[in-house]
Amino acid sequence: MGTNRRRSAFFYRRRAYAFLIWMRPRSILLPQLVSVISMNQPSRQPAVGIDLGTTFSAVAYLDATGRPETIRNAEGDLTTPSAVFFDHNRPIVGMEAVEAGLLEPDRLALFAKRDVGESYYEKTIRGQQLPAEVIEALILRKLKSDAELALGEIRQAVITVPAFFNEPCRKATQDAGKLAGLNVLDIINEPTAAAITYGVQQGFLSADGQSQRSETVLVYDLGGGTFDVTVMKIEGRHFHTVATAGDVYLGGVDWDNRVVEFIAEAFVQQHGVDPRNDPQAEQELLRKANQTKHALTQRESVSVAFAHDGHRLRIELTQQEFSKRCADLVERTLMTVQLVLDDAGISWGGLTRLILVGGSTRMPMIRQELERLSGMELDRSLSPDEAVCHGAALYAGMLMANGNDSAGLDSAGLSVSNVNSHDLGILAVDPKTGQPRRQVMIPRNSHLPARKKVRFRTHSDNQANVKIEIVEGGDDRGTNATRIGRCLIDDLPPGTPKGTHVDVRFDYARDGRLTVRASLPEIDRKIAMTLNRAAGLNEEQLALWMQRLDDGLSDATLALLEQETSRPTPENDSNAASQSERSDATNRESVPVENPVQGIAPQALFASVQTQPAPTQPAQPHSPQNAEPTPAESNASTPDQPATTPASSTSVHIALDSLPKTTVQKVRADELSGLVGETALDRSAVNVRPQIDLGEQHSARTKADVGDLQLLASLSDRPTGTDSVDKPSLPSIAINVDAPSTEKPRKSGFWKRKKN
Repeated sequence: MGTNRRRSAFFYRRRAYAFLIWMRPRSILLPQLVSVISMNQPSRQPAVGIDLGTTFSAVAYLDATGRPETIRNAEGDLTTPSAVFFDHNRPIVGMEAVEAGLLEPDRLALFAKRDVGESYYEKTIRGQQLPAEVIEALILRKLKSDAELALGEIRQAVITVPAFFNEPCRKATQDAGKLAGLNVLDIINEPTAAAITYGVQQGFLSADGQSQRSETVLVYDLGGGTFDVTVMKIEGRHFHTVATAGDVYLGGVDWDNRVVEFIAEAFVQQHGVDPRNDPQAEQELLRKANQTKHALTQRESVSVAFAHDGHRLRIELTQQEFSKRCADLVERTLMTVQLVLDDAGISWGGLTRLILVGGSTRMPMIRQELERLSGMELDRSLSPDEAVCHGAALYAGMLMANGNDSAGLDSAGLSVSNVNSHDLGILAVDPKTGQPRRQVMIPRNSHLPARKKVRFRTHSDNQANVKIEIVEGGDDRGTNATRIGRCLIDDLPPGTPKGTHVDVRFDYARDGRLTVRASLPEIDRKIAMTLNRAAGLNEEQLALWMQRLDDGLSDATLALLEQETSRPTPENDSNAASQSERSDATNRESVPVENPVQGIAPQALFASVQTQPAPTQPAQPHSPQNAEPTPAESNASTPDQPATTPASSTSVHIALDSLPKTTVQKVRADELSGLVGETALDRSAVNVRPQIDLGEQHSARTKADVGDLQLLASLSDRPTGTDSVDKPSLPSIAINVDAPSTEKPRKSGFWKRKKN
């Protein structure tokens, strides 16, 4: 190994001079970057860029000349399948996992990225539901281990995420990096990473560092499991995101599933047997479908052969038939493209470049429709499989050159600005209609970092607390919104009079992560805390899973995990007791459990939003939703509040299978409230994950589970963890967040096909 490294180092030094002559007018990289990231200096632990994909992943670094290079895995491939097979003794990752899964599909985990941000990965593994972060961490560990064969020890990394990832998904990705033993320097949107690669490759800076030209580009990123589209302005060293949108449940695997349906339908017609009912045959079907899709990128027709249960099938699939079956999927991407153009306020004529990223963009149907709609020639200068990881490596190099200060990239020669992909809001009850209403705090496509402040008023004398539900996305009623968590403003000083102002500030960081701060302006008391949510892993859980991963997730480990999860958790019992003791000690007014925003004067709620720009860059959203609510005070009187609900919890079991099918996009808790009345729903009552087949949203099925009903649960009935914060000696306001488990639209994975 040492000899190979010395030979490799000599090779790179020999070609470095010639390459620098070629790169000088093209590269925006600074000399200090090259000195930090170098293959010839493994002791400096070079940073890498990781494209953590739904179906395939890749890792890249900057070589001695500052050029991004993809690192081949141990098998010699540029990309690694994002697949994990849980063998009896250890997890297996990559192509070996895919091949092992053909025989034992119940042990194979695929498409975990689509469940990032959820409580668990959707598919059970050996009878256990694992966090998606754990499966993603196993993939990252494989990428890290393979990269270390070439570079030596690696600790620093930038990981890419879909631009449309919400805040819980971004946190979960960072947690997966921690579980993999990585210091995640930053997370960067995949289209942004691709644009950086394009800007470097095209040479947007002259030798003296001055901008030579600017471009407005549209990045169309269709990967294996997610889709993003972003409009960016590139002005020399400045990469400015104008607008973004996407679909985290749309990708190449959905095209694969259409081929699976085509083959299976023909098999049923000829032999009367559906191979999809056999997990092993279904796994083989998916493999055949993927091969067929790839072949159709180069050929007009493909002959498919498939055998199952003693029967054989040979059928031809033409490019025309494939395009017809997938027309609605293509249309979904084009609708998203038009949405982004509208949000950016530009037409096709205002674009200078249309950049394709992601392996799925090789399909002729994608290229033909984009050319037809745009009237532009598509830019094919980037490698669809490597552009994202190369951009992540360039970004990692800039962070390292600038001392890992993502807020000051200008000094390193590169400035990257992003926007938030979802509205950030709070969910409350409209006092005029009595219906849930979402109040937008920070509209989507606001430039990050961004900040908004809301002023609430207490609704009674001697009030004990205020509870606020924070959401991302959704419509004005909160339908389809992702509930980030419930913010508990606790320990209000005794004797606090009715109408006391409570200021809550929401801060989006550059990477899309959220922080909440609260204060009592009249008495100048405040405390800041990062959100905690039930759907993610807290620090204690991260440490526990780190230990399990280090020990190896063998069958024995999973068996122990099953025993642990089957026992009642004393922590919950003790927490409930402490909550009850606190309630008895204070003997102050509680708040009704049916209100998403509790303990707040309702009339003041929607008339008290105050705008405050972030100190470094003001929010300049392009969304028409940017109309500011009426600021400051409301003179409306505070109405009497509904009768309080006792803090004790009653377990309620609901037979969701008996519910009628509905055509609405999302089952809302308030629409199902008649099933449970005002009874609190305890989390311990939910021992299964039943799903309701719902209507369509952008032609994709959406589902919801019991977690949507947990909006009715009292926050005091569940643990409310906090980050470690030094408490001041004076009384203060503490913020805790505990989010109900929500279910997003699910993937159309082959093992979850709905049976007729």
